Amino acid sequence: MSNRILRQFVTSASLALVTCCAVQAEQPTDFNEVGKQVSILLQNTHFSRAKWDGKLGEKFLDTYLLDLDPKRMYFRQPDVDRFHKDYAETLHEMLLRKTSITAADDIYKVFQDRVTESSEFIKKTLAANEFDFTKDETIERTRKDAPYPKDRAESEALWLLTVKDAVLGEVLRRENIARLAKEQDKDDPLKGEKSPVEKVRLRYDRLQRAIAEVDNEDIANFFLSAVTQTLDPHTEYMGYREIERFKDSMKNALVGIGAQLQEEEDGATIIKGIVVGGPADKHGELKLNDRIVGVDTLDTGDMVDIMFMKLDKVVDLIRGKEDTKVRIKVEPAGATPGESKFITITRGKVEMKDEQASAEIIERKDSKGKNRRLGWITLPSFYMDFDNGEASCANDVKKLLVSLMEEKIDGLIIDLRGNGGGSLDEVRKMTGYFINRGPVVQVKNELGQIEVKDTDAREPIYNGPLVVLIDKTSASASEILAGALQDHNRAVIVGDSSTFGKGTVQQLMDVGRMMPFFARRDRAGTVKVTLQKFYRPTGHSTQLEGVKSDIVLPSILEGLEVGEGYLDNVLEFDRIRIAADFEPKERKNLFLPRLAELSAARMKENKDMSYVKEDIAEMQRRMKENKETLSKALREKEIADADAKRKARNAERLARFEAIQKEDLATMKFYKLSLGDVDTKIKAHAYDPSKEDEEYMRKAKEKTEELDDTPKWPSGMEIVKREGLSILTDLAEITESSREAGLLKKTAER
Repeated sequence: MSNRILRQFVTSASLALVTCCAVQAEQPTDFNEVGKQVSILLQNTHFSRAKWDGKLGEKFLDTYLLDLDPKRMYFRQPDVDRFHKDYAETLHEMLLRKTSITAADDIYKVFQDRVTESSEFIKKTLAANEFDFTKDETIERTRKDAPYPKDRAESEALWLLTVKDAVLGEVLRRENIARLAKEQDKDDPLKGEKSPVEKVRLRYDRLQRAIAEVDNEDIANFFLSAVTQTLDPHTEYMGYREIERFKDSMKNALVGIGAQLQEEEDGATIIKGIVVGGPADKHGELKLNDRIVGVDTLDTGDMVDIMFMKLDKVVDLIRGKEDTKVRIKVEPAGATPGESKFITITRGKVEMKDEQASAEIIERKDSKGKNRRLGWITLPSFYMDFDNGEASCANDVKKLLVSLMEEKIDGLIIDLRGNGGGSLDEVRKMTGYFINRGPVVQVKNELGQIEVKDTDAREPIYNGPLVVLIDKTSASASEILAGALQDHNRAVIVGDSSTFGKGTVQQLMDVGRMMPFFARRDRAGTVKVTLQKFYRPTGHSTQLEGVKSDIVLPSILEGLEVGEGYLDNVLEFDRIRIAADFEPKERKNLFLPRLAELSAARMKENKDMSYVKEDIAEMQRRMKENKETLSKALREKEIADADAKRKARNAERLARFEAIQKEDLATMKFYKLSLGDVDTKIKAHAYDPSKEDEEYMRKAKEKTEELDDTPKWPSGMEIVKREGLSILTDLAEITESSREAGLLKKTAER
């Protein structure tokens, strides 16, 4: 081939590629093709190796219906019967044949029709305003397992009860707030608000618009999410919009204006928080409680009306590339109705510092009067930056831990309450800060192959007394850390009866990479697929069972349906062999029997713990009963009984909390240590934990907040935090006494 012909060929190919790319950018994403590729990905990679047949296809359908209509109030039984007849046995094949979105669209269209019908009925019902709250009627709290209504009449009967419940709830809320304001000689904060009926109407208006205004991409996302979550609750399809938010949450940073948004029932989006030092804060014109009604995402003069728009779409309009401008139409807080102004803000990187690791030191005396300096590390999530590695919770915790050791702490608490997990590699690194080189977690793939993941470092950074606080929402990576430290007999686990129970590992897989060459790929989405299960060094899975506390401190979460076992399509619990080279420390060196004895004695005398147990029992009773009365008189009696209980508790707590606060001031000191402090070489500094912290974000106060007369926890420490500190104090004291008696080696070696 001559050079001239070769140049012509290359030029033609380049032009064809440019043309192809231009067409690809313009053409819509083929979600039928996306569905096929998602199906292939699931069959080839998912841990369960589920059989791809009609039985699974029927589950896809049922999951989709339940996701759209979790209360089983929109669809009717004939609708469901028709969907099963048309799609149940073939939906798995339709995915592979690239026709599944037809079924998804058909089902969603029926859903929209049913929502429209119900909305019209609700509007007429509210307009008539003929609610009789003297009848002995009840409504189910949850209808997840209830039958679908058989026809329109039965559906409307359900909606009538639902609307009555909503209006009654709003009426009682108004009356209760007005009563509290009168008792406290304050103005009613809800005076002048729209009527209860109007409030409920606006609520349903927003819901109807949100359902009606979805686009093809939304429907595909709903359907493919149902398909993935049928295999297990943590396998998830995420569209282009969702994956960007997920990555932002994992790296604890985003590009935007630095404002926390909330939907308002009247359709606007309200500013509920402003990040200190963020773009909006630096600009200075946007204020708390301002209402956003329009967004010009590129500052080109094309203002989009966002009234009744879903919050995630409003967020997408406001976020964008760094150093670009966004123009927003705002109705200022407290301004005359209809008054508005335009604000242009340059987007910037916003660090979510309140979601980063942080530390504090609490000084208190032990039973012998010796002053103890106790470290506390709070870790909201196991975050990391998947894109460029700038954010790493393991690195952040290491910085804090080293700083705490420089402060000569006598013991440490790692607070994992509310930590839903995150990066597996981050937790592996972090575990090595507390144990000698050894197994942290075992991982088994879909072929049954097992890999043991060890710590990086040969020697731990911290050898001292250690307590880990957990609750029912501590999940995944939190359970790996708590389980490994418990198995190695390195830490005392304290908190709820167990953690969440998520024992599976997910990996992000870009569907766009699997799409045909000429197909549009940029909005094909991502699947977070379950590839593996993880197991503790002892071989026990955390799946379903979670990590059990060594010392249980019941919390209100014990009364709620929180945990893996309450989810659909969960994988089973199982065991594997003990990890090779697993050499735990001696369990007796944790002194668990004595710690449990001392804690039980305190808890027996703890009035707040008895209140928690009472509340758990009441919540469990109501959930088991699964009904709510629509009689105003009966509801008022329930409210009066609850109010009497609240007042009695408040009166008892007021005097007791005052005494505890005085004792705290005399016997305790509090010091704060942030990552910013560590980076700038600032030592831990004194602070008052009872005061509201607005270091990272200024937040708008709720209208009714001033009416809350519940006494605040002394020194800002609720019962679990306070008891956790007491357990750590006991552990530090007993450990030191044992060393002095020669029962423990000073370096805590194996």
